[in-house]
Amino acid sequence: MTHPRTPPAARTDGFQDAQDTGNTQDTQTHSTHTPRPTLDTALTPSLDDLRRHLTAHLDPAARAWLEHALDEAAAHPGTHGPISAWELRLAEAGRRCGAAYADAARVLVLDAARADTDALTRVYFQGTADERRAVLHALPHLVDGPGALPLVEDALRTNDTRLLAAAVGPYAARHLAPHDWRHAVLKCLFTGVPLDHVADLTRRARGDGELARMLGDYAAERTAAGRTVPEDLYRVLDLTESVTPAPGTDHPHGKES
Repeated sequence: MTHPRTPPAARTDGFQDAQDTGNTQDTQTHSTHTPRPTLDTALTPSLDDLRRHLTAHLDPAARAWLEHALDEAAAHPGTHGPISAWELRLAEAGRRCGAAYADAARVLVLDAARADTDALTRVYFQGTADERRAVLHALPHLVDGPGALPLVEDALRTNDTRLLAAAVGPYAARHLAPHDWRHAVLKCLFTGVPLDHVADLTRRARGDGELARMLGDYAAERTAAGRTVPEDLYRVLDLTESVTPAPGTDHPHGKES
């Protein structure tokens, strides 16, 4: 189906974007290169890729700090007392590595510390917004099952666009129930989070008639109010119309609100 289009807002993609927008805490840069990193959160770079990326871009002092932080976390994993040494390194990452690379550094520290769901939950609820975002980025690497979904669900209740962008990554694509995933897509549209951040969007949206209904209702509401319909909405609406869902897919019958 052909839909009227409005020009999309200019944007860039990648790991950097999830860190740059609204970041007022991590302001020091420790990069030896001026180009911004382009690791796309939705593509889930492997831990090895993250490590190589940081090794290539951090300056010598930042690389030395990261190596020490990873060795320390590996030597003393888990939780110890009120706060573990590796948790302190999470707080330092922005100052030591710079805003452009702090998320990746924190993910590597969480992996080195072998942070389980309990540890990730503790860091998420006790940490800063930057640390919460890093936990969300780490979930597809560190948690196999749906046990960490409460963290994703909490992030989806916020209006922090950087947390929302991290929350709709690969972990959510694997484990969010269809109803919750659809509402996550709508939340991104409400708040202006580009749907490029939604991992596995094509597969999960394809043929989803209920998502199409919800998107159509939202578009009609905005049109009636004289407001612009996001370009991303039409892109996803086209996906929902691409095929008919096969029997046994995870798209339940009936309407949602």
